[in-house]
Amino acid sequence: MTPVAPGSEVVLETSRLLLRPWRVEEAAVQRELWTERDPRVPPHRRIDANGHPTVTELEDAIRTDTVGTTGLLAVERKESRDVIGYCGLIDTGRGATGEPEIAFELLKRSWRQGYATEASLAVLEWARSSGYERLWATVWDWNTASRRVLAKIGFTETDRKEVDPVRGTTLFVTLRL
Repeated sequence: MTPVAPGSEVVLETSRLLLRPWRVEEAAVQRELWTERDPRVPPHRRIDANGHPTVTELEDAIRTDTVGTTGLLAVERKESRDVIGYCGLIDTGRGATGEPEIAFELLKRSWRQGYATEASLAVLEWARSSGYERLWATVWDWNTASRRVLAKIGFTETDRKEVDPVRGTTLFVTLRL
């Protein structure tokens, strides 16, 4: 992984991936992620009945940088130069103060190739070098692929859970860096 100086634009590099800020022209990739989401994902994270968010709305979100540098970085495959999803740190307020949540989501066509693990390890190294002491993640109990990635990179389940009788149980996992 290539280290990043504090306060500079976050760009992380692995042997196969480049994690970097989103570009406006990649909004269609974000929309594709929205369309591929499991129907158990809450409605506010899926395309609504009126087709929102649209590519234009996602372009505007990228343009205004509502995510920020400790947000969700585009995951680009270096060899093919295509963006396949995101990985990064977000502050959802669900963990302790100063302990962000790691998040990742990749297009289905890129699953089962180790990209989520590789991208997440790069983000963990960046978080460690940035002085974070602990990270959180939340994952649906039915999302076995994401649970496997989180376990591979060292996260352990806590006793904390949020039960939704319709959508399933959200598990809280943590990793001390």
